Amino acid sequence: MAQLKEIRTRIASIKNTRQVTSAMKMVSAAKLKKSQDTILHLAPYETKLQSIIQNLSLGDVHFDSIFFDEPAADNILIVVIGSNRGLCGAFNSNIYKTAMLHTLENYKYQLNKGQVKFFVIGHQVEKALIRRKVDIHGVSHHLLDSPSYENISKLAIELMDMFSWGVFNRIDIVYNKFKNAATQILSSDQFLPVKKPDNVERALVLPDYIFEPSEDEILNKLVPDALKMKLYRIMLDSQAAEHGARMTAMHQATDNATKLMGELKQQYNNARQSAITNEILEITAGAEALKKS
Repeated sequence: MAQLKEIRTRIASIKNTRQVTSAMKMVSAAKLKKSQDTILHLAPYETKLQSIIQNLSLGDVHFDSIFFDEPAADNILIVVIGSNRGLCGAFNSNIYKTAMLHTLENYKYQLNKGQVKFFVIGHQVEKALIRRKVDIHGVSHHLLDSPSYENISKLAIELMDMFSWGVFNRIDIVYNKFKNAATQILSSDQFLPVKKPDNVERALVLPDYIFEPSEDEILNKLVPDALKMKLYRIMLDSQAAEHGARMTAMHQATDNATKLMGELKQQYNNARQSAITNEILEITAGAEALKKS
């Protein structure tokens, strides 16, 4: 009977766990839908803004913007975006591995000279980087709790200031790009300096626009706005990817709990049947013993 009680306790515990994982799955699904809607509404504006900047930079005018300068990459900042909470599968461990791989593949020389620093968004990734004993320049975990455009713009301005002041001359961002609920694409984007169009793109025939004010002034106004928008879109992508990863992880956990409950119920029924059989055998043996006496 002690074994039956133990199995009943395990079944009740797993049932409670399944209720929690199922609820977390539904919460993540609702948050994912909200993030997807925001990305969908943002996409046309960001696309048009990038198109305007590209058209301007493709022209014959030699514009002067510090954000397009490409000095020697000897002071690197890697912005790593993860999550504050766990229970989202390999979301954070994959980001950490990608950040280290990106650094070793592109900036191994600078890393050995201590010229690579990390800016971390997400407690979980920060813990992994601390264990690796890398140089963490700063953190901004609160952005994951309130990823509004206003808050993220402040970080974008901070990154642009560090670049324009020469604190860093290359800033990359490593994050999970959202594809669907079950798939996240590990990505590393160059944030600063802004990449100029290549020669093939420059060969395109563009309309002859008249600008007021000049192309330089327009670019100097639009480029910071585009960088703010880019960082905002990256944060939304990462957030959607996190919700998708957590929803998938909780779905798998719920399925595993359901499967384990089925196995335990079968085990409980077998143990109960065995206990009943033993009791019948004991009663039968006792009755036979009484007959013989």
